[in-house]
Parts: sequence; C-alpha cells; structure tokens
Amino acid sequence: MYISNITITNYKNFRSNSIDFNSGINVIIGHNNAGKSNLLRALALIFNSNTKKYLSIDDFNKNIPIEELKEYPPSIKITATLKQDDCEELIGDDLVTVSNWITKLEEPYEAKLQYEFYLPSKFHEKYKNIINKAKDIFEVWKFVQEEFLRFYTYKIFGGDPTNQITAESESLNKFDFQFLDAIRDVERNMFSGKNTLLKNVLDFFMDYNIKSDESLAKEEKENAIKEKKKEFGDLAGNLIGLLNQRMTEGKKQILSYANDIGASFDKSTPNFDGSISDIELYSALKLIVEYETGIKMPIINNGLGYNNLIYMSLLLSKMQVDANEEYLGSNAKVYPMLVIEEPEAHLHPTMQRHLLNFLRRNLNNKKVRQIFVTTHSTHITGSVNLDELICIYKEGINTLIGYPGKSFGKSEESKKYVQRFLDATKSNMLFAEKIILVEGLAEQILMSVFAEYLNTSIEDCHIAVINVGGRYFDHFLNLFNATNPYSIKRKVACITDRDPERKQLSTKESNKKKSFQKCYPFEMNIDETEYDYKKNEYANFYSENIQFFLQDQIYGKTLEYDLIRFNPNFKGLVTDSAANKDEIVTLMDQYANGESLEMMLNTLRDSDENNRIKQALRDERLTWEDDEKKKALVAARYLNSVGKGVNALELAYELEKNLMSKRITEEKESSEYVEFIVPDYIKAAIDWMCEE
Repeated sequence: MYISNITITNYKNFRSNSIDFNSGINVIIGHNNAGKSNLLRALALIFNSNTKKYLSIDDFNKNIPIEELKEYPPSIKITATLKQDDCEELIGDDLVTVSNWITKLEEPYEAKLQYEFYLPSKFHEKYKNIINKAKDIFEVWKFVQEEFLRFYTYKIFGGDPTNQITAESESLNKFDFQFLDAIRDVERNMFSGKNTLLKNVLDFFMDYNIKSDESLAKEEKENAIKEKKKEFGDLAGNLIGLLNQRMTEGKKQILSYANDIGASFDKSTPNFDGSISDIELYSALKLIVEYETGIKMPIINNGLGYNNLIYMSLLLSKMQVDANEEYLGSNAKVYPMLVIEEPEAHLHPTMQRHLLNFLRRNLNNKKVRQIFVTTHSTHITGSVNLDELICIYKEGINTLIGYPGKSFGKSEESKKYVQRFLDATKSNMLFAEKIILVEGLAEQILMSVFAEYLNTSIEDCHIAVINVGGRYFDHFLNLFNATNPYSIKRKVACITDRDPERKQLSTKESNKKKSFQKCYPFEMNIDETEYDYKKNEYANFYSENIQFFLQDQIYGKTLEYDLIRFNPNFKGLVTDSAANKDEIVTLMDQYANGESLEMMLNTLRDSDENNRIKQALRDERLTWEDDEKKKALVAARYLNSVGKGVNALELAYELEKNLMSKRITEEKESSEYVEFIVPDYIKAAIDWMCEE
C-alpha cells in the first residue's frame, strides 16, 4: 500500500486542498512560503506518533469567511487515503494493518485515516452566542483563542470519516515516520554509542552474518549468537579482573575513607566489582572516518553536508531494524516512510544528485516504502522524473497544486521532450511566479537589460527567462495551460520571431520540389506568381495566462533586425564581434544625416546577398515609405553581420555601459548616454509580465 492522497481543510495555508502522491518518491517543490513544510506537518499529524497533536490558533487557515465562522466553529481536517499498490497482493501485513479502516475492498483497496481538531458539539451553542457579537474577523479569531481553544480536542478516525470510529493506536504505530527537518543538528543526534539511534542500529546489526544467514534455522541462529555473547562475556570478565588487580592497593586507600566516615557497618565493607555486556560497551563506540592512509578522524570533523548523508543512512538502517518482525515481534513497523525537508540546505549539487540515487536504491531494496522530499533546489528538480514532482504555489490567497507529469495528457512526445530539456537551470520555470519563454540565447541574455531600460526589473517581478532553444513553445505550455486541471497556472509570455519565408513555386520546366527559405520583410508578398510566402503566426488558443509576442506583421523579422529598426543610429549595437562594422556605421551615419535611399544602397559592397537587398528595396512594387526602407537596409546589413551568442554578450555589456552613463548623467553633466528604444514587442511582453 501507499499514501495516495491527502486532503487538507483549514490547516495553515491550505483552505481546502487535495494532493495526490506517488508510491515511490514524491518531490514537493515551490517557492518560499508556498506551503511545502506545512504539507509535511499535515502528514505528521496522522502518521508520526511523536508529533504534538494539539494545535494552536495559528495553525488554522485565516481565510475562512466570517459568515462561515459565525455559523460553525473552525475545525481542521486532514484525511489520508491509503491505496493498494499495483504489485501488491490483497493479503499480508499491509491489509491487516488497515483492515479496520477500509473504505473500498475491491482491488485496488482503499483505506482512510482522518485527523480532526475540533470544538466538541456541547460547546457549539455557547460558541454561536459569543461569536455573533464579534464586529470583524479579527475579533472572531480573538474570541476563538481566548474563549474556546482550551476546549478543542483532536481525534484520528479510521475508515469512513462520517462514522467517526477512532483509529486504534496499535495500528497507527505500525507506520514509521522518519522526519529530517531543514534545521537539524545531526552531530548531536548520532555519533556516539550512547545515542539511542546508533545503539539500536548497532544492536540489530551485531552478528548480522549469523542473523542474515538463511541456511540456518532460527534455533541455530540463537545458539550461535549465545555462543558469541558467552565468548565476549568471558573476555570482558578477564578485563574486569585485570582492572581489579591494578586497583588492589589503590582501592584500599579509597575505601579507607569509607571506613573512616562510617560507611562500613553491620559487618559490610564497600568494594569494587562488575561485569560488562556487549550492549553496555556500545557507549564506548563512536563513528570515525578512516582514510586510505590509515589516519582516523572523529566524524564531527566532517562537513555538515557529509554528516547529513551519514545520518540519513543511519536512519534508513534504523527503519530496517524497526521493520524486522523477527527482532521486534509484534512491535515491528509495517510501513517505513522517509520525510526530508530541504536536503539542499546542507548538500552541494553533486551530493544532492547522489542523495537521490541513494534514496532510489533504498526504495528498490524495499528498505523504505515511500519518500517525501520538499525542496526549492533546481538541481534536485532537474534530476527527477516529471511524474515525481508535485508543485505547490500561490494564486492570491489561495494555495494551488500542480502536477507537471500529468499536465501533458496524451502528449507523450511533449512530455519526453520537456523531461530531456529540464536541467538545473531550466527547471527554474517550475518555481518562478512568472515565466518568459524565448527562442534563443540572445533574448535570454538581453531580457534583463531591456527591462532596465523600461525602468523595471525582471528579478523584482519574480520572472524567470527560459531559453527553449527554438520554436518549441507548445511542448512547454502544457505545463502552464490554465484549462488543464493539472497545470501550474502561471503567467507565461512567449517571445518569438516573425521569420518571414518564401518558396519558389514549381513550374512545368522544373518539377523539383522547392522548400521555404528565409527572406526579408521587404521581399514579402511582392511576387505571388513566383513565390509562396509565410511567416510565423501564433494564434492565442491557450488560456489567458499565456500570451505570444512577435515583431510587427509587416516590418518585423528577428530580434537583431528589430534592434536596428528601432535604433538605426545606435552605434553601440555594432559590437567587436560584428563583421562589416565600417560599412554598418557608414549606413547609420547616412541615415542620421538624411541621405537618400539610393546613396545608402550604393554604399553596399558587391555580393550576392547585398545585390539581393538592393534589388528588393529598389523594386517598384514595394510600397513602403523611404524611411522604412532605409531602416530595413541598415537592419538587413546588420543581421547578416552578427552571430548570436557572442554578439548578445557584447551587446548586453554595451547596453549596461550605456545605462551606467545615464545614471552618471543624472548626477553630473555628461553627454555620453545614447537613447536606446526597446523594440515594441519586447516592451509589450515585459509590460504585461510586470503589471499587477
């Protein structure tokens, strides 16, 4: 069996939420204060016998409407559904444990446990009389705390919650809930044999070669272990005798004081004697680290992250001990679960991946049945399967749940693509409050500085800019489409290029199949008898939280092209990595000086591509204004002279430097700043993303 679902009502940030779990690893992600830790605490209220079950006023969800509070006293309900696993037979310890809680007996069987923190019904009339006098919501909660909280009680019910049959503690104790919180002092908790955790583990694994030998009968194992204990006892007795021998004269001196003070009477005399068992000697053991060189160091000399991994291994060992029926009899646990809060708090990225692999091995070896991990580490998120992720996020005052693995529906191709795509950088999209998806590296690098020119900040607006490496938006938008019940409903802007193209039509003389080729905006729809034309179009058939932003329908092409079209005089765009720098700068000067289009065209040196540009801009069928033609000329020449990645890095530096000169200008008199205009479609995307 496994915990397949938990439904939480009025607990902390959960007003009314249902969360589905996997039978193996569940990685719960979300930004800070999303409710990840609260989800673990909700699980603990049912399955952890050591968790305090009485709650405080701050454990209630404070978004309950005042009308509801005046009608009924607030209560907290947490319902866990346990379900038969696919590979599990309908017999065994699992079914015995939950037999009294069954709500569905046909396979796969289901059982329920419900924790409820509530005001007993005998106080309800008094509650209504007092609460109805409250003037506002704040006074309601004040009355609840001061007048009624002391009367609240809790119960854990098994089976159909409406029957309110109390779950027996003996069965609840069959669940082994091992919880590692984010702020833990493992050095205090594990490194000495005096510690219960280590002592229990040592006791269980002592003589493990005998205990695990399947060729021996139970009686044979017991006899072999008794023989080992007798051998140890004989050796320990010799040690005690040796100590007494060394103390022969010394104890006479010590005991003389006892005689003088009158401690000896009634013919009795103090003396020293004793024995030591193997169990008692555990207190002398402590964990060390032994290096290949033979040097031994106390384990407390290790880093905290390394020691956390060792501590987790000890916990898993203890869970193996606690689940061993031969060792503990009827006290053995049936369902061990490991709950880890923010493992990244003490582990660097490589160790985080190592931990995940370690946990998977323990799952496969059946040493733990179900694992819950909360994290906001993109390294962990990028290393797990989409199906193992559960996303908790906020929308206003509401807490929502997303399931990345389920959001693709039948689109297995998209799911596989996104699974391969996600890594420690790109999985940031699952945490961000808003996302800008871009086609390439240039947009990704430049988006932050574009926002600065618009007097806003990508970071302050909690926006993640993700480069999807091409026109692959559809794969990712499954994750965020609000019409999908499993999606993460976040605001998403997709910034893409128009990329106009044309294809030569087939003729009788040439039946060879033609393909679409890139073309310039000023070549579009000029000769429809010879060419077929197309450009990138995105219809907004997604939900309202997803919008596409492209260049102008007529004049747009790519980001680099539009940068010049909006800034034909900004020479900072001509970076060191750009080719034909002198020619582009000359064209910019000519544009600034109002020179004619023909003079600018004559500036271009002869080449096949330049001749193509000249021919298209001179074509009488092109009805553009001269100013648009001149800007298109500079933009086309620039586009053909720059690469993508290196140019974007250099351009970001130049734009940042220009911004810095603007800041200096505001403090001192300076004329170094050059006005830079962010292309319209980029501005529209950033404005939309940053609006409240």
